[in-house]
Amino acid sequence: MKKKYIRHSLSRRLSLGIVLFAAMILVASLGFMFWVSRQAIRQEAINHATEILENTALRVNGILDKVVIAANNTEWLINRHLDTPDSMYVYSRRILINNPDLNGCSIAFEPNYFKDRGRYFSAYSYNDNGNVLTTQEGNEHYEYFYMDWYQLCKLLDRPVWTEPFMDYNPDNNIYSHDMIASYCKPLKDKNNVYIGTISVDISLSWLSQTISAVKPYPNSYSIMIGQGGTYFVHPDTTKLFYQTIFTETIEKPDTAVTALGHAMQRGEEGMRQLKIDGVDCFVFYKPLSNTGWSVAIVCPENDIFGSFYRLRSAVTMAVIAGLLLMLIVCFRIINKELRPLKTLATQAESIAQGNFDETLPEDGRDDEIGQLSQSFTGMQQSLVKYIDELRQTTAQKASIESELKVASDIQMSMVPRIFPPFPNRNGIDLFASMTPAKEVGGDLYDFFIQDEHLYFCVGDVSGKGIPASLFMAVTRNLFRIVAQQGHTPEEIATQINLILSHDNEQNMFVTMFIGCADLKTGHLDYCNCGHNAPLLDGEFMKLKYTNRPLGIWEEGAFNGESLDDIRERQLLIYTDGLTEAENMQHQLFGDDKLQELMAGAKDLSSEEVIVMLQEAVASHREGAVPNDDLTLLCLVTKK
Repeated sequence: MKKKYIRHSLSRRLSLGIVLFAAMILVASLGFMFWVSRQAIRQEAINHATEILENTALRVNGILDKVVIAANNTEWLINRHLDTPDSMYVYSRRILINNPDLNGCSIAFEPNYFKDRGRYFSAYSYNDNGNVLTTQEGNEHYEYFYMDWYQLCKLLDRPVWTEPFMDYNPDNNIYSHDMIASYCKPLKDKNNVYIGTISVDISLSWLSQTISAVKPYPNSYSIMIGQGGTYFVHPDTTKLFYQTIFTETIEKPDTAVTALGHAMQRGEEGMRQLKIDGVDCFVFYKPLSNTGWSVAIVCPENDIFGSFYRLRSAVTMAVIAGLLLMLIVCFRIINKELRPLKTLATQAESIAQGNFDETLPEDGRDDEIGQLSQSFTGMQQSLVKYIDELRQTTAQKASIESELKVASDIQMSMVPRIFPPFPNRNGIDLFASMTPAKEVGGDLYDFFIQDEHLYFCVGDVSGKGIPASLFMAVTRNLFRIVAQQGHTPEEIATQINLILSHDNEQNMFVTMFIGCADLKTGHLDYCNCGHNAPLLDGEFMKLKYTNRPLGIWEEGAFNGESLDDIRERQLLIYTDGLTEAENMQHQLFGDDKLQELMAGAKDLSSEEVIVMLQEAVASHREGAVPNDDLTLLCLVTKK
C-alpha cells in the first residue's frame, strides 16, 4: 500500500530527493547566527575602542592639567615678587625642572613694565635635550607682545590654549625643534590690571607619541585636531599642521568626513562609520578638556571584523560544498524520475515543428507523467483542429484588412486631396489634411467655390473606425448637397441635423464648423456646431454661439455668426485630435501650446502651417499610438 501510495505521485517521489528546504533552513540559521555574532563583535569593538579612547583622553588631559597646574601654582609667586624682576627667571626655570616633559615657559610683561629693564622683559626657559636654559627673549626682532601666545589671553581676558606654532627668536638663536602648543594665562596685579602673560609650552611630537602609543587594533591609528580642524596628530606626517580634516573634501566632497570634522570642532563625543581613503572605518572621537582640541581613534572595519570574516568564509565554503553534494544527489534522483518526461518533451518538440502525426509514447504510467502524456495526446488532437480553424480565420482577416484598405482609399477619395485646390485663383491659400487614428476614421473636411463664395467645413464624428467613417461619408455628402443650394451656414447646419437625427438609433453625432466666405468682399458667415473654436491670426475666435452637435435631436434651429472681412487673415480649423493628442505620460498637446505655435506662424503659408502642426503633434506623442483622428484646415484669402 505504501509503495503504491508513492508510485502514484511524482511530487512525493521527488520530495524524497529534494533537500532544498533543509538548505534554506541551514542558510537562514547560519545567516542569523552570523548577524548576531557580527552585532556582538561590533558592540565589543565599540566598548573596547571607547575604553581606550577614554584612557587616552585621561592621559592627555592629565598632561594638559599638569601644564595648567604649573602655571596656576606659579602665578601667585609672580604677583608676590613683582618688585624683583630677576626672580621671574627662577620661576620660569623652576616650572621646567619640576616638569621635565614640558618644552618651555615664558613669563612675559607689558612693554616698559619694569622701567629699569627697558621695553622688553620676558623670562624664558626652555628644555634643550634635558638641559634647562634661561634667557630674556624680548628684543627688536622678537616683539613677543605681538605674538599670538601673548595676545590671545590678553584680548580674551582668560586662559587659552594656542594653536600649534614654531617659535624662533633670531637674536638669541633660540628656536623650538618641534611644533609647540602653549597654555597662556593672563597676569594681573592687585588692582586687576593686565600686566603680562605666563605661557607654558608642550611639544606636539611628544604629545603625538603619547596619543599614538595605544592601538586597540593592529592597523588603527589616532588623530587630533585643533579648533580650526588642523591636524596636530596624524600617522601621515605630511598632513600635520598644514592640512585640516576638511582639506581633502574640497576636491572630493565627502559629507561624512565633513560632518565628523564639524562634530569634533563642536566638542562632541561619539562614534561614526565612514570611509577614509576608500577604507570602511569606525571613528571614535572625544574632546580634550577645555583646549578646544579633539582626539579620535580610527579603526579599520577589517581589523575589527577580520576574524569574523575568516570564520564566515570558512563556514560559507563548507556550506557551498555541502549544497553542491546535495545538488548532485538530487540531480541523479530527479534525472532518473524525469527520464520518461524528457522522452515526452522530445516528441512534443517534434509536434511543435509541424509534425502533428507524431505518436506520443504510452508507458502505462498512472502518475503525473502518465496523466501529462494523456493530456498531451488530447492537446495534439485539439491543436490539429485549432490550426485548421486558424487558417480559415487568417484568410478571413486578410480579406477584412484588404476591404479596410479599400474603404480607407474610398474615404480619402471623398475629401479634396489636390493642392492647391484652385490653381487659377491666386487669392486663395488653402491647405487641409486628414489622418485617421485607425484604418478609417470619423473626421471630415470639404470645400468648394460657387458663385464667388467659398464654402468649407471641418467635422468630427463621435467614435472611430468603420461606424464613424460611414457617418462621416453621409455627413460630407449632405454638406455638399445642401451647401450647393446656396444656403447660409446656419441653414446648412439645420438641414443636415434634421436628416442625421432622423432614425439615428445609434445616437451618433458630429461636431462641425461650417463657413461661407465671400471672395470679393472677404465677408465670412459661419456656424459652429459644438466644434472646437478656430484660430484667427493665432488667437482663438470668441464664439457667441457654440450650438449643439449635428444628429442629436431634430428640434431647434442653429445660430450663425459673421466677420466683416477675413482677407489677409489666417484661419485655422481643426479637430480635437490636435489639442487632445497624448504622449506616453498621457499629457495633452493643449490649447496653450497650439496658440504658442500659431503665434509664430503668421508669415507661413497654409501648407507650411499644416506641416508644422503635424510635426509638432508627432514630436509631442513621442511614439505613442494616436488616440483620435487628426484633421486640419488652414485658409488665407487675399485682397
